[in-house]
Amino acid sequence: MRLMRIEDGGGAATAVRLGDGVVPVSTLPGFPDDPVAILDGGAAMRARLLAAAEASPAKRPLVGVKPLMPIARPGKVICIGLNYALHAKEGNNPIPDYPAVFLRVQSSLVGPEAPMLRPGCSTKLDYEAELAVVIGRRARCVTEAQALDHVGAYSLFNDGSVRDYQRKSTQWTMGKNFDATGAFGPELVTPDELPPGAAPLRITARVDGQTVQDSTTGDMIFPVARCIAILSEVMTLEPGDVIATGTPSGVGYARKPEPLFLKPGMTVEVEVEGVGVLRNAVADDPAFRR
Repeated sequence: MRLMRIEDGGGAATAVRLGDGVVPVSTLPGFPDDPVAILDGGAAMRARLLAAAEASPAKRPLVGVKPLMPIARPGKVICIGLNYALHAKEGNNPIPDYPAVFLRVQSSLVGPEAPMLRPGCSTKLDYEAELAVVIGRRARCVTEAQALDHVGAYSLFNDGSVRDYQRKSTQWTMGKNFDATGAFGPELVTPDELPPGAAPLRITARVDGQTVQDSTTGDMIFPVARCIAILSEVMTLEPGDVIATGTPSGVGYARKPEPLFLKPGMTVEVEVEGVGVLRNAVADDPAFRR
């Protein structure tokens, strides 16, 4: 199943995406108009919802539908750094035996088709194509063997990074949390549509149509199940939490002979095979106009 949040009548609505159309959940009696509640409802609810959507006369064309971030306010956004071997090497970092973990705040993210904003204090906004994992079932101290049972859906993530601010200290928080520098969406794809752990799937990034990252999720140092097991040892993972699982090589700061940083007017696309495409233009942050 594929779930979206869409703009509907000036507000937001949850919808089931069926091929070239969508069915708003609000037209299907008995189901919550909330993607997190649907994921938390488990496979049985999702099966009933899909059957109801397929039988519904309320399907509308996908063309012209404005997608929103698939979870309006994620509980936690947990990011895994240096999770592809070649990406670690391109930054002259050793292959980690424990993942680098950092958090992003909600205000740092935008949805699909919304502009990623380059802050006026830097010209070093970078792209990072990532597979996102959305927790569907509470997880605390789960094993790797149990971990995938707690995945509600997969999505796409662009972990936009302001590189000079990221390097100002040993902690990456500041460079990863400028307002509207990252992107998430457009759909939540349930695990039954993908191979276990969403691997191996091709993952790419394109800037203005040029492929700049091209790898496979099978090259993760810490696969999805391992990430969940490690994180749940420390913190309770709850429905609607998002794990961004790291980016492959090809990021802008490491490109030769010249780095490639995002500028206003550029368009970035993140794609994972079977999950979809996340597309965002780049613009200047108007807050810096003084």
